[in-house]
Amino acid sequence: MKKIEAIIQPFKLEEVKEALKSIGVDGMTITDVRGHGRQKGHKEVYRGQEYQVDLLPKVKLELVVADSRAEEVIATISKSARSGKIGDGKIFILPVEDAIRIRNDDHGEAAL
Repeated sequence: MKKIEAIIQPFKLEEVKEALKSIGVDGMTITDVRGHGRQKGHKEVYRGQEYQVDLLPKVKLELVVADSRAEEVIATISKSARSGKIGDGKIFILPVEDAIRIRNDDHGEAAL
C-alpha cells in the first residue's frame, strides 16, 4: 500500500476530488495548510501599509491506496491539480506497512 500526500492550490480542490471520484477513489483526508516553496510568498497592501505574506494557503490531501492503484491516483491528482503556474504543489508517496479498520479489525487492503 502507498500513502499519497498531495499539497495543492485551494481553488483546485473540487476539481481534484471530482477526478478522484471518477476513478473510484472515495476515502481521503483533506486539511487546510499554509506554506511556501519557490514562490516565497508575495507582498500585499492593507490600509496603505505594505507587508510580506510568507505562508500561502494550500490544501493537503492524504490517501492510502493499494500499490496497484498508486500510479493511476498520482496521475489523476497531477493532471487535475495542474494550472501550469508556480505554486501548483507537490505529491509525496510513502510506503504503508499496514492499515487497520477499527470497526471490525480488517487489515491491509481490506481495511481501505
